[in-house]
Amino acid sequence: MNNFTTRTITGFFYVITIVGSALLGQTVFAFLLLIITILSLNEFVSIVSNDKVKPALYPTIVAGGLIYSILAAFAMRKTGVELLIVVIPLIFLLFIIELWRNNTNPFTNIAFSLLGIFYIAIPFGLLMYFFNPVNTRGANHYGIVLGFLFILWMNDVGAYIIGSTFGKHKLFERISPGKTWEGSIGGAFFALLLAWGLSFIFVQLDVMHWMVLSLIIVLFGTLGDLVESMLKRSLGIKDSGTILPGHGGLLDRFDAVLLSVPFVFVYLALFCR
Repeated sequence: MNNFTTRTITGFFYVITIVGSALLGQTVFAFLLLIITILSLNEFVSIVSNDKVKPALYPTIVAGGLIYSILAAFAMRKTGVELLIVVIPLIFLLFIIELWRNNTNPFTNIAFSLLGIFYIAIPFGLLMYFFNPVNTRGANHYGIVLGFLFILWMNDVGAYIIGSTFGKHKLFERISPGKTWEGSIGGAFFALLLAWGLSFIFVQLDVMHWMVLSLIIVLFGTLGDLVESMLKRSLGIKDSGTILPGHGGLLDRFDAVLLSVPFVFVYLALFCR
């Protein structure tokens, strides 16, 4: 089986799994994101670990998984705001645990554990708040979640097609030699076009909000891709993992999601009440 076929099959099941879980409701989607959070944290700790850096794997996964779960539970209205306070001691427990690990660079280990939690667990937790924050169709509607993902994927597809066909001017050659300005502009065009169409299907937001969200997603999704490329270059690796045949690791697939979610979350919270 060639690489294109492998990528296509993996991509198909990836999209079906994500979209299907969102359509089945907030609880199913939350459970899927918990699994992805745990696997992504494991992947992150694995790629940053070396002879000098050894983040505590299980404490990082447990703390990150619990922090994600608390954010998700609050988003699902399963708990009150008081449970969010638990996040504070969970973070500082990582400092205490390092006392017993007897490693050469304890604070470097702590720093990478915290980086993994802030880079992975918190964005996935915030993504749970996309289930209809404006409450125009009940408490748990999937429109904004799917719209966010569709725009992100359309940007990727459009950037690839236009970039591979017309791309000449490098966007950020030092970090990602394959990305071009032509591809980025093409991806943004298709993303905006899709956002306009989605405004007639997912009416939780009006067309202006969808267009603004599309620009935020395109900008920070592209930067998220570059940030993950920067991480891999700094570690001297090609892919973050092998869990997705033909696509690499989970961080390779969710890089744009992780960086764009916080900015979309802020926009929804401030302007889409």
